[in-house]
Amino acid sequence: MSTNKNYISPPIRAVRRYPTIPGFLARAVRTYGDRVALRLPVSREGRFTIQETTYRELWDFSGRLASWLSSRGVREGDRVAIVAKPSVGWAVAFFAIQRLGAVAMPLDAGLQAPEIRRLLLEAEASMLFCAPERYAELLPLKKEVAGLLDVVALEKAEGIVSLWDVLPQGVTFTDAQPDPEDLAVLMYTSGTTGDSKGVMLCHRNITANIEAMLKAIRVGPEDRALTIVPWYHIYGLTASFLAPLWVGASVTYTDDYRNLIPILQKVGATIMIGVPKLYHTLWRRLNENIQGSFLKRLLFRFYPRLLGKLIKKKLLGEQFRFFISGGAPLHPEVAGALRRLGIAIMEGYGLTETAPVLCLSEPFDPPGTVGRPLPGVQIKIADPDEEGLGEVLARGPNVMLGYYKNPKRTREVFTEDGWFRTGDLGKLDEKGRLYLYGRKKNMIMLESGKKVYPEEVEWEFSRIPEIAEVLVYEDTSRGQPMVAAMVYPNWDLLREQGVTDPAQARDVIWEKIKEAQQNLAPFKRLRDKDCLTIVDQPFEKSTKQEIKRHLYVNKPVRR
Repeated sequence: MSTNKNYISPPIRAVRRYPTIPGFLARAVRTYGDRVALRLPVSREGRFTIQETTYRELWDFSGRLASWLSSRGVREGDRVAIVAKPSVGWAVAFFAIQRLGAVAMPLDAGLQAPEIRRLLLEAEASMLFCAPERYAELLPLKKEVAGLLDVVALEKAEGIVSLWDVLPQGVTFTDAQPDPEDLAVLMYTSGTTGDSKGVMLCHRNITANIEAMLKAIRVGPEDRALTIVPWYHIYGLTASFLAPLWVGASVTYTDDYRNLIPILQKVGATIMIGVPKLYHTLWRRLNENIQGSFLKRLLFRFYPRLLGKLIKKKLLGEQFRFFISGGAPLHPEVAGALRRLGIAIMEGYGLTETAPVLCLSEPFDPPGTVGRPLPGVQIKIADPDEEGLGEVLARGPNVMLGYYKNPKRTREVFTEDGWFRTGDLGKLDEKGRLYLYGRKKNMIMLESGKKVYPEEVEWEFSRIPEIAEVLVYEDTSRGQPMVAAMVYPNWDLLREQGVTDPAQARDVIWEKIKEAQQNLAPFKRLRDKDCLTIVDQPFEKSTKQEIKRHLYVNKPVRR
C-alpha cells in the first residue's frame, strides 16, 4: 500500500454537457427499437414464464402514460412517487415521469404506510404509483396528502385502477426538454443512522455515472443482465436498470432466490448484478460441494480454473461473462476464491449521493480492493494517518446536487473546496486502487492507538453457524474502549444441539468465537466473555437489511 499522503486520483476532465434520461431513452429506441429491453419472470401456478417488452413498446407505453399524467395536472418538476418492486409497469412509470420533465421518487417497497405518507408530504408529491396489493392500503393517502392527485397501481388486479387502465389510445406525446442540470430523481437513503435524507440527483448525475461505468465495463446489445437489486435503490436504478438499456442490452429482475439459477439459465444471462450476501452464499455452497469431493479438492488446489470452467458451464452456462457486486463490502476471501476459479467478479463502491458508483474493480483485481475511480471521478484521502488511511472524499459529475430541503446537512457533507465526504475510511495503493476499511463513525479506537473496524470482525463471527446475526461495537462500560459484540443466536441449530437457554447459548457461542477470532490480530479480539451479549430478538434493520446500529450502540444492554 502506498503511504503517499498527497496521493489523489487523476483529475477530472473538463466539464461537458451530458444527456438527459429521456434523451438517452429516445436514442436507445431509435437504435434498438425492436430488441427486447425487459425480460421479467412471471410466476403462474408454481411455474414461471418470461414476459418480454421491447424498447419500442417501452417508448409507446411511457409516452401514453406521460400524456395521461399531463392530463391529470402533473407538471414539469413535480414529484411522482413509485412504491413497488420492479415490473414492466415500474419501468413504464419511471420513463413516463422523465419524459414529462417531472421528478421520479422511487420509494422502497417495504416502507410502511405512515413512512410513505411522511415522505410524500415532505416532497409534496403529486402522484403515487404503487404495487397492486397495496392499492387499497395506500388509496387513503389521496385525502391525507395535500396536492396528491391520484393513486394508481402499476399492474392490473380486480377492483383497482391500474396504469394499464388509464393509458390513452391514439395519442402522440411531445417530450419535455429538461436541462441536464434539472432534478431527475429524488432518492431517499435507507436511514441506518435514523435520519433518512432525500438525495437530489439531476440528469447529469445519473447519465454521467452510466457513461463512466460503460467505459470501465464492456457491455453491448448482445448482453443479458440479470439483477436481484431492486430499482428503488440507486445501485439497482443506475447500474442494473438504466445502464444496460443505454447500450441496447436486456434487463431481467427477480427476487426469487430459490429459482435464481433456473431463471439465469432460462434468460441466458451474460451478467449477474447482485449484493455481497448473494455471492457469500454462492461461495459457501460451492465450497461445501468442493470439500465434499476428493477429486474437486484436488482440482481446486492444483487446477482451480479447470474446476471453475466445469462449475461455470453447469451452473451459469457458457455464455455467462461476469458477476458485479455492490451495495455493501464483498469479503476478500469470497472474491479471491471465485477469481481463483476463473469466475470474473467486479466489485463497485459508491453511495446514493454519488448516483452511485465511484470506483469499480477489474474482474481479477487483488481481493479486497474496490478498484480505481471511474473515468471523470476523483478520489482523495483526507488527513491520512501514517498508513495512508483516512476518510474517502469524492468529486465528479455524478455527485448529488444536495439533500432535499436540508441545506444544513448538505453543507456538512461538502468541504469548502467542493469535495463530498463519504464517511467511509479507506486508502489508495500505488496503482490508484481504493481499499475500504468501514464507516468512519463505526471505527473503534483503542487506548493503544490501534484501530478496529467492526465490519471486519463481524465477517469472521458471521461465519459461525451458531450465530444468526452479529453487531460489533465499542464498549466503554469498564472504563476503557474495548471490542464487544451483540449476537442473536441461530436458535434452530442450537436447539438441535440441545441448547435452549440463553446462558447456555452464550457459553457455546463464546467458545466458537474464541476459535474464530484466532484469524484476527489480538487487538481486534473480544477480551473475554463479558464482551459478548446475547440479544433476544433479531436486530432491527433498514429496508436494505442493514442493521440500524444507532438503535443499539452506546445503549445499555443485558448480557
